[in-house]
Amino acid sequence: MPSEAQGTRKKVVIERTFDARIEDVWELWTTSDGIESWWGPEGFAVKVHRLELRPGGELTYAMTATAPEQMEFLKKAGMPLTQEARVTYTEVARPRRLAFTQLADFIPNVKPYEVATKVELDTVPEGVRMILTLDAMHDDQWTRLAVMGWESELDKLAKRLERAEPIA
Repeated sequence: MPSEAQGTRKKVVIERTFDARIEDVWELWTTSDGIESWWGPEGFAVKVHRLELRPGGELTYAMTATAPEQMEFLKKAGMPLTQEARVTYTEVARPRRLAFTQLADFIPNVKPYEVATKVELDTVPEGVRMILTLDAMHDDQWTRLAVMGWESELDKLAKRLERAEPIA
């Protein structure tokens, strides 16, 4: 259940346009194979354990650091190399809108809290415009890290969309 403070938290908006079909972008956000092909910042790999794509459904996955720089950062921060994560879907409107919450329970010395994320897709002449809106984290440093992570993930998503092979 979101707290009152969450409703007043700052939002961060990231926009991207992909030269792709909306169905392909949607599939990469909503299937196990799709998520595993790009989710997680550069230097991390994701393995989906469960995916229930419906409001109230969950996505559970493990994200593991695979690159030396990321592994060193996590070790220095006292964090494990693999994080188990759970996303709870709050809205699923194929193929245009996806919203979910995720528990930020991995930050040393910070009480766990929910982060809401919304993905909006729209067909434009250049392909697909994506607007990603997420809650700011508990402080500016962690918000910057979250944005850097999403920017890295979205770069991986763009590269995945450029590849010719089928999505799923």
